[in-house]
Amino acid sequence: MMTYYLSLGANIGDREQTLRQALQMLEQQVGPIRRCSNFFYSTPWGFASDNDFCNLCCAVETEQKPFEVLAHTQAIERALGRTHKSTEGGYRDRTIDIDLIRVFEDDAREVIMDTEELTLPHRFWQERDFVKLPLSEIMPQ
Repeated sequence: MMTYYLSLGANIGDREQTLRQALQMLEQQVGPIRRCSNFFYSTPWGFASDNDFCNLCCAVETEQKPFEVLAHTQAIERALGRTHKSTEGGYRDRTIDIDLIRVFEDDAREVIMDTEELTLPHRFWQERDFVKLPLSEIMPQ
């Protein structure tokens, strides 16, 4: 069993409702959500916008491998209206963003990987309060 710690954020549309929908879809497509933080509101990171973000973190348990979970999160983003993925500093307003932050096998050994498609743990998570603060609510350590 693997535990995935995910960060979800939205800054356009009905942000809270979009995040709730994303959580439901994660449960249907990936696995049960074991823990979920409160909503956390923040200004955009890496770009300027008048639209603040609503963020949360959740822990999902599944037997799925990282690239399977990544494929599901990207499909959920598309289903909820995301049309562009951020690339190297190209951040912009978005209806939903789901990032894989940290992954643990059997709640013990952290999965480490660095590929073009996926880096675990997420390379910027410790620089972002909108990830660190909600994550601290749900991570046991």
